[in-house]
Amino acid sequence: MPAIKAVTVFGGASAGHDPICRETATALGRGMAEAGITVITGGGSIGMMGAVADGALGAGGQVIGIIPDFLARREVAHTKVSEMIVTDSMHSRKRRMFEMSDAFVTLPGGLGTMDETFEIITWRQLDLHAKPVIICDVGGWAQPFLALIDALIGQGFAPRHARRFFEVLTSAEAIVDRLSAMPVIEEATEVSRL
Repeated sequence: MPAIKAVTVFGGASAGHDPICRETATALGRGMAEAGITVITGGGSIGMMGAVADGALGAGGQVIGIIPDFLARREVAHTKVSEMIVTDSMHSRKRRMFEMSDAFVTLPGGLGTMDETFEIITWRQLDLHAKPVIICDVGGWAQPFLALIDALIGQGFAPRHARRFFEVLTSAEAIVDRLSAMPVIEEATEVSRL
């Protein structure tokens, strides 16, 4: 089976207060580049998404940034990525990320990162795709997210198998090892349904 070649990494436009978050993002980008995996990010040069891009670029990897035009004007777009795709909306950005990716990794981030993560997990719940989703729980960042999922399951608002829609790993090295061992999920997803 073909190996994973391109992975979207969701992560904050901020690096947070704990240096381990940015260090993990840089290490993930570097590790993915060394494994021959193309990194797809939100296109920014700052925070977690900038760190993962810089890590990959520093190791000679390919990085594709996907940014909506209004954010390209408002934020500092990464000028050194291998390719920058500018979309007309946030929704177009997410759809393009989905189309180009074999898997998804969530690094620490804020509301936007949570939005992207919940949406890609929801699409799995709705059987719109079966692509792997990995949550990076560096420094315990994902514990509130996981507690929320467990609460939703416990209260009957999410299916009991909801935890199977994603994996949780705690380091860049573990994530790269896992991605390198995964085959591409061949599926005939109707992107128009997204």
